[in-house]
Amino acid sequence: MKTDIFHSKKPFATESGITLSGLDLSYCTSGTFIAGKSKVVWVCHALTASADCVDWWPDLIGVGQAIDPEEYFIVCMNIPSSCYGSSGPMSINPENNSPYFGEFPVFTIRDIVHATILLREHLGIEKIHLLIGGSMGGYQCVEWGIMESDRIENLALVATAARESAWGIAIHTAQRLAIETDPTYGEKNANAGAKGLKTARAIGMLTYRNYQAFVNTQTDTDDRIENFRSESYIHYQGEKLVKRFNAYSYFLLTKSMDSHNVARDRGRVEDVLKKIKAKTICIGISSDNLCPVNEQKFLAEHIPNAKFVEIDSPFGHDGFLVEGEKIGSLIIDFLK
Repeated sequence: MKTDIFHSKKPFATESGITLSGLDLSYCTSGTFIAGKSKVVWVCHALTASADCVDWWPDLIGVGQAIDPEEYFIVCMNIPSSCYGSSGPMSINPENNSPYFGEFPVFTIRDIVHATILLREHLGIEKIHLLIGGSMGGYQCVEWGIMESDRIENLALVATAARESAWGIAIHTAQRLAIETDPTYGEKNANAGAKGLKTARAIGMLTYRNYQAFVNTQTDTDDRIENFRSESYIHYQGEKLVKRFNAYSYFLLTKSMDSHNVARDRGRVEDVLKKIKAKTICIGISSDNLCPVNEQKFLAEHIPNAKFVEIDSPFGHDGFLVEGEKIGSLIIDFLK
């Protein structure tokens, strides 16, 4: 995919009341865009992903896959507060010419979608043939499907919901508490809070998979009394994230997820979902304990032209990433 950055010089007002003088929005594209002719697929990414959607969804997006750049023009934007090129905690604050660090404002899901619309306008895209996202990416898709209902033709919502659940908020609160227990968090450097971030990721891993997934893949085959496979796996996943991500970004993005509520200041969630005009598929993962299938069933029940499909998978919430081939088959049939 081709990577670029859109430098928006328009003042950007967040729902928290803080206005930034502008935004940098990093994005990736694949395929050829011809105004008025190209079928655009816009992909929204989840918590710690980048704009390179081929990298993290390879069984769904790419040459020969269901979302093929030879057939579609594919766009994915790195969301604000992340650490892959868009404005975030490591960006320079023009007021003091130093990185924001912990002073970068919280972007709600609605703020993120407003920023995404700025990029859509910059690229000259009037219609989106397919808008797709999983987990936090799905939060953005639901919100965008409401905000620009006349521009979205088809909508694919994977392992996602109309609002963040009390369960999800509790998990994110525990993760932020873990980050805050790291005495280095708050220091003005990019590595601040690294040990806390490792612990936060460990908490997250328990929700991305499930009991059976850990039993199936991490059960020890000998009689050891320490250094268990599951223990090593959790350490590995935490260290892996610390090498590529940032505690400040993680802290803010979990707050972004907590903010997700399509009904905020709009009325009943059931009525708000009726504003979505796109033909919609709501895909659930059978073993997902973080965003269970009843959330996707609720979406399908209240979005006018929607259907629910469940994927049988042992991978829990991570199934939205692991089961790219199954999702691709559903998308191909859906777009027919």
